[in-house]
Amino acid sequence: MTSVSGPHPARAELEAWLARGAEVPAAFAELPTSADPRAAAVLVLFGVLDATPSAHRPRAGRVGSDLDVLLLARATTLRAHPGQVAFPGGRLDPGDDGPVSAALREAVEETGLDAAGVEVLGALPEVPLAFSGHVVTPVVGWWSHPSEVGVVDAAESADVFRVPVADLLNPANRGSTVIRRDGRRWQGPAFLVRHGAREHLVWGFTAMLLDGIFDALAWTEPWDRLREFAVPA
Repeated sequence: MTSVSGPHPARAELEAWLARGAEVPAAFAELPTSADPRAAAVLVLFGVLDATPSAHRPRAGRVGSDLDVLLLARATTLRAHPGQVAFPGGRLDPGDDGPVSAALREAVEETGLDAAGVEVLGALPEVPLAFSGHVVTPVVGWWSHPSEVGVVDAAESADVFRVPVADLLNPANRGSTVIRRDGRRWQGPAFLVRHGAREHLVWGFTAMLLDGIFDALAWTEPWDRLREFAVPA
């Protein structure tokens, strides 16, 4: 794989944002919390594509058409969040030194990446998620030396892919999902992405975090919030 050298404007913005004390999206404050959550961490890994860049030209020129983020689709046979698109991550194990250690370990186990090529830029505050009974720490990284990734265990993941951030910012790929439960209504951002012949809907926690990061960095382009995507069964 290609080694990415030289500064990237998007990386500089991520580092500056984290140095200022980056916060998680305000929308997470509206979600219910759990009384006894389990600690977990995810790796939000940005890098530079070494394949075909996005055809969309972001309004925020510093993003570029070559910036990407690593995602995976969970196996449809899993009991928790089957088929959902997510960041690599999972619960903290007793041997983990903390969220950063856990996020990198899980990313290696789930995608096969070489952790030596990942530079950790920082971490966001914990996000409590009552639905899954976890409190999640998003760890932001930069892929300075990208390595091959793919499905390591088909029982855990159905797909592993690098998505151009420009595709996520493209208003044509943006919309909302609406969940109605126990007399309450939650509306959240969503992204439609493609990897080869597969089409994935990014929604829930992953979409909320991406949307919040894009807003915080002023990368977001105007999009139709009334456009509704059906939540996968």
